[in-house]
Amino acid sequence: QVHVVESGGGLVQAGGSHRLSCAASGDISRITNAGWYRQKVGDQRELVAGITNSDKTIYGDSVKGRFTISRDKAENTVYLQMNKLNPDDTGVYFCGAWMATESRYAWGQGTQVTVSE
Repeated sequence: QVHVVESGGGLVQAGGSHRLSCAASGDISRITNAGWYRQKVGDQRELVAGITNSDKTIYGDSVKGRFTISRDKAENTVYLQMNKLNPDDTGVYFCGAWMATESRYAWGQGTQVTVSE
């Protein structure tokens, strides 16, 4: 099995920066891609940023130029560096580990990020 745990959520002022972490454990060889997703109240979960095992990245339009996804292979951890935060970035951030051979994600429990004016 693959287990994913997010950390680093909290309250941030608009214009500030913050970093989230996503640690994977278990049979991590199954993971092909990883990504950060955001869910706002009343909305569906949306892709914020994704990274492949070959370090190709993709970003949602609303965060391009402000957020950066990266990973530490030795620590089995994926990071999301968030800069120039605004209140519209508020939401629960989930880390998803995609397992291609099983066609499914392993999800973490989510971490709340709240950006105040």
